[in-house]
Amino acid sequence: MVGTILQESARETPETKIIGTPAARAVDFQQTIPRSLVHRAAVSEVFVTDLNILGEGRFEVGAQWPRRHSFFGPRTPVFHDPMLYAETIRQAALLIAHRAYGVPLSHSFLSDRKDYSVVETGLATLGRPVDVVLRAGAHDVEYRGKNVGGMRLDFDCFRDGQRIGTASERWRCVSSAVYRRVRGDHFAATPFQAAVLPAVAPASVGRDRAEDVLVAATPRDGTWALRFDPDHAVLFDHPADHVPGMVLAEGARQAALLALGDPYALPASAEFRFDTYVEFDSECLLVVDVDPVGPDPTRTVRVEVRQKGATAARATLGMRLS
Repeated sequence: MVGTILQESARETPETKIIGTPAARAVDFQQTIPRSLVHRAAVSEVFVTDLNILGEGRFEVGAQWPRRHSFFGPRTPVFHDPMLYAETIRQAALLIAHRAYGVPLSHSFLSDRKDYSVVETGLATLGRPVDVVLRAGAHDVEYRGKNVGGMRLDFDCFRDGQRIGTASERWRCVSSAVYRRVRGDHFAATPFQAAVLPAVAPASVGRDRAEDVLVAATPRDGTWALRFDPDHAVLFDHPADHVPGMVLAEGARQAALLALGDPYALPASAEFRFDTYVEFDSECLLVVDVDPVGPDPTRTVRVEVRQKGATAARATLGMRLS
């Protein structure tokens, strides 16, 4: 279990260790923050722009969503992709960890829980880049000795002064030495070309390019195999020794689209639980269950990520039908 492995030396403390001085200013959208702070190799994949420390455990993060993006582009001409929101939350959490709590850039991060909900109107494209403000609160802060080892961050997302969504992410971090010990023989694992199974038709999951399709057909009803291109410029922006969480999240979304038969349904809400690592060396299946009824036009879809006969991750998606 990802969470269990890293809890052995963590403890909760009422003390909050903040680096920097609280700022009483508006967040800045003029440029993105250094790519290393959000664990990205390409500057073009950085969406967060600024961090304000408001007080003990309270923060504001600025971010900008581009009009177009090679992977997180609008799934329809009208709405931004909610997965862009999910990626923005991931980057905001890393920025807070490094800049506000002084977590070393060499540490490895592991998230076992990510939730979000966003209103449809908050995703409107309007033909221009979108500036968003994330107000974050840190909870259940854990320490290893004097250093921060993990926390839960709860977010409210604002656009043009209006709240458009909420989110929560729980993460833990460890030194490179501990991570190497935890991963063992998998530490040096790399994705390989054999992982690229035949894709379903890109149009069936709202995509134009086969390289962006993360699901392959199987003989079993309601079950798809995870596939990915290890040379994908966004999903494998930097080296990884296991399947990245965003690949699992997007794979779950695409499997849900196939189960619904609606390539442009929007995952307006999501709950992701990551129980263990998904490795590169064996088949990974996406098993889908669609609730028969739901508040029209939303359907709840549950996706179980399975590898070697065990559940590795789970997703519950609130899919807004197109």
